[in-house]
Amino acid sequence: MTTDAADRRRDRRPPRVVATFLRLPLAASALLAAIAAGLFAEAAPPAEPGAIAEWPSYGGDPGGSRYTPLNDIEAGNLSELEVAWTYRTGDVADGKGKFEETSAFELTPLLVDGTLFACTPFNRVIALDPETGVERWSFDPGIDLTANYGNQFVCRGVATWLDPDRGAEARCRRRIFTATNDARLFALDAASGARCADFGSAGEVDLNPGVGEKLWKGEYQVTSPPAVAGDLVVVGSAVADNQRVDAPSGVVRAFDARSGALRWAWDLSPPGVSGLAHSEETGYLLGSPNVWAPISVDEARGLVFVPTGNPAPDYWGGRRAGIDHYGSSVVALRASSGEVVWSFQTVHHDLWDYDVSSQPALATLVREGKPVPAVIQATKMGLLFILHRETGAPLFPVEERPVPQGGAPGEILSPTQPFPVKPPPLVPHRLSPEDAWGITPWDRRACRNKLEALRCDGIYTPPTLQGSLMYPGNGGGSNWGSVAVDPHRQLLIANVSDFPFSVALLPAESYEQARRENPGIEISPQRGTPFAMRREVVLSPLGVPCNPPPWGTLAAVDLGSGEIRWQVRLGTIRDIAPIPLPIKLGTPNLGGPLVTASGLVFIGAAMDDYLRAFDIESGEELWKARLPAGGQATPMSYRVRPGGKQYLVIAAGGHGRGGTRLGDFIVAFALRD
Repeated sequence: MTTDAADRRRDRRPPRVVATFLRLPLAASALLAAIAAGLFAEAAPPAEPGAIAEWPSYGGDPGGSRYTPLNDIEAGNLSELEVAWTYRTGDVADGKGKFEETSAFELTPLLVDGTLFACTPFNRVIALDPETGVERWSFDPGIDLTANYGNQFVCRGVATWLDPDRGAEARCRRRIFTATNDARLFALDAASGARCADFGSAGEVDLNPGVGEKLWKGEYQVTSPPAVAGDLVVVGSAVADNQRVDAPSGVVRAFDARSGALRWAWDLSPPGVSGLAHSEETGYLLGSPNVWAPISVDEARGLVFVPTGNPAPDYWGGRRAGIDHYGSSVVALRASSGEVVWSFQTVHHDLWDYDVSSQPALATLVREGKPVPAVIQATKMGLLFILHRETGAPLFPVEERPVPQGGAPGEILSPTQPFPVKPPPLVPHRLSPEDAWGITPWDRRACRNKLEALRCDGIYTPPTLQGSLMYPGNGGGSNWGSVAVDPHRQLLIANVSDFPFSVALLPAESYEQARRENPGIEISPQRGTPFAMRREVVLSPLGVPCNPPPWGTLAAVDLGSGEIRWQVRLGTIRDIAPIPLPIKLGTPNLGGPLVTASGLVFIGAAMDDYLRAFDIESGEELWKARLPAGGQATPMSYRVRPGGKQYLVIAAGGHGRGGTRLGDFIVAFALRD
């Protein structure tokens, strides 16, 4: 490898920010069902006893409610819930040896037609018997495992489509779609795992051509599952952060589910703006916001909801020239054409990496006795924007409030930012030196000194040369795990993280020296701007965040009143401390919740190796089970056959950059006979 190539790899490698924290030593309703029935899958009534219940979409349904109508598993029999089977994929990477990159097992499987479909961090697709875990087939796309992927080895899930024009026994009548870390889209026969030869070129479509030049393999990848809208497959992308202004395009594309032909492309170009850089091959806008998080679909209305990121790079935007018009927004597109129906921006001129990282959750609310179609967007700021699904109008008021000004030279800040009046923030928005926390007076004082050295003016403090506190940090609040919605109780469940980052801008010419002098700290070039960037978690000398715990919580929000019903700590330090102390401080978390018709919330996500169950009405923790590795994923549930068991499944493979225990396990739980 040449020195330049090695430098590029170091340039783009994000820090193991949470791992830094983890590795350092740590001292010691029926009416509503009737109203909503038939409007959308998120309001499915509780299942009849013994009825089949599938999980056909990443979020349970196309709108991402993460709700199952099954109610066999309930508070009264949790003590009988045990491991039914375990499957090991064999695909895990610790960033050592032959692997340049780490893996994160963020999978939520699908259950359709009596088969469980999963993908691994290496993008292998596996079909399992859902009652025994026995493998039925597997498919390997053959990605380059020696490449450096900007977002780790990740596959959050696959998608499925049934071709109504093909007979029951026809090949590829049921298709499984998967997109890969090296940006290819595949269509597979669900029965055999064979490529669907009539899709693209021998079953695959290369997503790389036309998005712009890539500095290295892995700068442009796909980590979230495709979305299926009618007979279209919609795909976004994940682009490495903070590298350059002319990063690959964040274009969202829809392909014909039968042929793989491109049907439309939306490259997030701002309306009425000219003079921006585009791909010479396709005309797609370079450096545009991308859509890396899961996409939602309203099948009845023919709408696709995309959560957008911010333009490249993240922390200085003095030359964006309007390119962030659709940045950090939830956007409704016409599914048939990609035309923008409406957009709502959650952050104006985002300079904090507060990209919309959560799948929009579609729900039906009741206002004045009438059903109201809503889309709920959780954000890294811990804010929940609840909007009318057809218009984007807020269903709870949103205010434009003044925010800190005085950014770096050449920056143009938004004077205000949008804040929902309800629900209230799920995480704090201000951390001052007086709030510094530590285990001992010594490290508390050290934290106070760190905070005093930073500009700390509350949320949306702009990045500066001095160094600014980013609180909450860019990890959330909410992240890709999104939220779950109980349509009958009208409750939303959200898990959030709460720990601070510092961001400092550096003169571009000092980038190389700063990187040499600060090994192990994220320093990125932001090429094409006057400034490089340094970012790190604000930790005490003992390796704990400098803000008071809890550092992770689980909350229930009443969708009728907009109030927080309850909020409890999520996770212990058992698996991240030098000795296994189950102290419930709450930990940063990645993954999402599952809600059942029986009133349970199941969630892993925390940085201890547990799957937990909470009472949805009170937030009381009712049950937990030990996992063989970190559960940084979202559980799902199903029943395969009439009268069969309800299964609860979670991927337990850990998170390489999060520092949790790595593994390759898919674990199924069921009530014992």
